[in-house]
Amino acid sequence: MLFLANTIALIVQGIIGVNLLMPMIFYLADRVTGKRRPHYPITHPQQDKVFDYAVIVTAYEETALLPAVVNSLLRLNYNRYIIYVVADNCDVSDLHFNDERIVILRPPTVLASNVKSHFYAIENFIRPHDNLTIIDSDNEVVPDYLNELNVYFNQGFEAVQGPRKAKNLNTTYACLDAARDIYYHFYDARILFNLGSSATLAGSGMAFNVDLYKRLLGNYQQKGAGFDKVLQFEIVNDNKRIAYAAKAVVYDEKTARSEQLVKQRARWINTWFKYFYFGFVLLYKAVKHGNRNQFLFGLTLVRPPLFIFLLLSFLCLLIHVLFGAFLLAGIWLLALLIFVISFLLALYHSETDKRIYAALTGIPKFIFFQVKSLFYAKRANKISVATKHASQKTDRQ
Repeated sequence: MLFLANTIALIVQGIIGVNLLMPMIFYLADRVTGKRRPHYPITHPQQDKVFDYAVIVTAYEETALLPAVVNSLLRLNYNRYIIYVVADNCDVSDLHFNDERIVILRPPTVLASNVKSHFYAIENFIRPHDNLTIIDSDNEVVPDYLNELNVYFNQGFEAVQGPRKAKNLNTTYACLDAARDIYYHFYDARILFNLGSSATLAGSGMAFNVDLYKRLLGNYQQKGAGFDKVLQFEIVNDNKRIAYAAKAVVYDEKTARSEQLVKQRARWINTWFKYFYFGFVLLYKAVKHGNRNQFLFGLTLVRPPLFIFLLLSFLCLLIHVLFGAFLLAGIWLLALLIFVISFLLALYHSETDKRIYAALTGIPKFIFFQVKSLFYAKRANKISVATKHASQKTDRQ
């Protein structure tokens, strides 16, 4: 019985330890492969096509930030696009845009769902579009956003994710939220894509072939957060790759208040527990068919949220110290140090603002509020459909 308990303990520790070391393993693998680009999945890619885009902006209950995002989109260095603003449960009387590229849509009934809002826009397209891109009501985009997406659609990809950078760094929470995004964009998007897998989807700043989106999410009926998790699984499960367009930047408003952080993270944690099994499905298929894309992406999906495996790692370290197993404690300390280096490497390679570095001392408090969000995770989608940011931004999936 003791042997079995020790074996189980070692296996659990091994799983936790792998999550600590995985970023560095991926980083070194990327450095070894050098400048070689991933193999593209389409045998006859289109060259230099100017795709027609539907830019779908979703808003729920609040419209205060819509003028800023729409004005940002109107400054795009691109000609073939229409902006569809889906104002779900919103008062649109104050929205006045004098541009034929803008279509304001107000659903007759409350949708309270991003996917339903997207399909409401699709059903009301004023012309057929090649691709759609999803933008949140608090986002802003760089002028060449669509041109940068075109680079990858012209290489044959049908799904593309760009980085979401911080629009606000006005609080410690916002800075740490931005640091978290930098870490995930670096390892789960940029490096994962470079290694021949797919970038994870981020909820906005992503673009898809219209037919692909309709086919994969046409029967989506789930409530609450997580449509992007389902969509990324369906894409990779369909043996396709999600490209990472590093220059297709979307500026996103970061979490600024503790209560906002708790509610938002509760929904995200709920989503991970709900969908992490997708990773095992992909790992099984990857081993069966020898698919690198599905294998690496599967490893990423089964990994717990960042703060969970960090806390578990510290717990393992503490247990070994208390029981006098100093050699094992030293191994855990080394693994944690390697992870810290991995995290700092992500910041170093991402032109990180100095305010974010200064805010890193607040990580323990940031983790505390995420632990608090664990207690709300089970009923996260019942607490509220939307989380309003300091600037009245509404975040709902």
